[in-house]
Formats: sequence, structure tokens, C-alpha cells
Amino acid sequence: MSFANSFTVVLALLGLAFFVAGAVEMVRFPDTHSRLHALTKADNLGLGLLVVAMIPQVDRPVTALKLVLVWALVIIASATTAQILARSALPKDLPEDR
Repeated sequence: MSFANSFTVVLALLGLAFFVAGAVEMVRFPDTHSRLHALTKADNLGLGLLVVAMIPQVDRPVTALKLVLVWALVIIASATTAQILARSALPKDLPEDR
């Protein structure tokens, strides 16, 4: 097995471990805000590890750039969605800070 293949397997397994940890945390944690925090952190890191794992397997640099771009877009979408969900989970009787 070549170094690139070994690198890909190790990082893909680490990424999978972070996805599994995020799913377990989503079930285990008690409230919406801690679930969102754990899930977004674990999923972003898991996807990042999978993207880095796939880069040695692509045939052109443009494809690697596309993978990184997809990762960046997912991070932006994940942060935005988590913010919207966290705000909707706040109690409605609290005064607005801003």
C-alpha cells in the first residue's frame, strides 16, 4: 500500500470517528445549544478530515480546489444554520440584548 493510500485511509477513518462522535453527542447532550455546538464542531472537523483524505486521490489540482471549496461552503452553511436554530431555541420571554 502506497503512502497516499495509507494517508487517505487513516484520515478517512478519523473523519468517520468524528461523524460518529457528533451523532452520539447529538443524542446524549441535554439541550439544543450543547447539541448544536457539539454537532457542528464534530461535523466540520469530520468533513475537513475527509476532504484532506481525498486530496491525494484526485487527478487534477482543480478537483482538489473544488473539494476545499465545498468544505468551505459547508462550514459557512453550518454556522449560519446553527445560529438560526440556536436563536429559535431561546426562551421567548427573555429581553433582547441587541
